[in-house]
Amino acid sequence: MLGINSINSMEIIKIPENEILKNPLPLPYERIEVEQQSLLDFMNASKKGKQSIIIFGANWCPDCRILEATLQLPTVSKYLNKNFEILHVDLGKYDINMNLLEVLGIPRREGVPRIVIFGENGVALNLDSTDTMRTARDTKQQDIFNYFQKYKLE
Repeated sequence: MLGINSINSMEIIKIPENEILKNPLPLPYERIEVEQQSLLDFMNASKKGKQSIIIFGANWCPDCRILEATLQLPTVSKYLNKNFEILHVDLGKYDINMNLLEVLGIPRREGVPRIVIFGENGVALNLDSTDTMRTARDTKQQDIFNYFQKYKLE
């Protein structure tokens, strides 16, 4: 059963203690160039009431892989699949898709993962904290999950 607690007047879903990260950690990024228009279409298209999330990263990055493993935990995955559409954008060794950061108003700097969560009409809700998960390896899985829950529109 999912546990629910109240933090900052927000109901949060708790990850059960028996859900833990499994090795090998996932490799969610494919070296595919994403067209600017495809990115814009994705961020503006909320499907069936779902919000769009774009995660910029790379498979060589341990924080990206820990983030993805957390997103694949059953409780987290169920929540995300119900409420969000996620697009993973590979930045390679900072040699592919870097221009897409600027399209979203994110400075072209190294450091991944970068997460952009959108609300209605393609408006980014978290531009002040897109780099929060750059330290995913030092972040509790519940805190990672809470970050996504915080930006869920009612």
